[in-house]
Amino acid sequence: MTERRMPVPPFNAETAAQKVRSAENAWNTREPERIALAYSLESRWRNRAEFVNGRDEIVAFLTRKWERELDYRLIKELWAYNDVRIAVRFAYEWHDESGQWYRSYGNENWEFDDDGLMTERHASINDLPIAESDRLFHWPQGSRPDDHPGLSALGL
Repeated sequence: MTERRMPVPPFNAETAAQKVRSAENAWNTREPERIALAYSLESRWRNRAEFVNGRDEIVAFLTRKWERELDYRLIKELWAYNDVRIAVRFAYEWHDESGQWYRSYGNENWEFDDDGLMTERHASINDLPIAESDRLFHWPQGSRPDDHPGLSALGL
């Protein structure tokens, strides 16, 4: 049985933006098993200096990530696309167990199969310590509200 994750390639500006917002919403749930379903069974990742292969490793990676990145809030923005690839820029805010807040900035390159499952994800990310008073991402856990500004509107 083939899994499909809409929208599927080939992408246009509208469907690429939908794919990006769908990924943002999923990651903001912080539910690794649910998120992993958007990736092919053999999906390959490079996340910073870590290499992840397949859904089981994706679940393990995300579980570890959110054990140390607390109160995580993410915003993604479409940067570029073609028929099967999407490039995004993103920022997310989180704090560690000591209470130090960070804003992490990054870029991702994604490639999809014909069923809309991501087969490759390459992420480069930098962490900037911030004061709690400098936080910009304020919403309850889960999807970013539609009226909350995106990265460009926030000047990020």
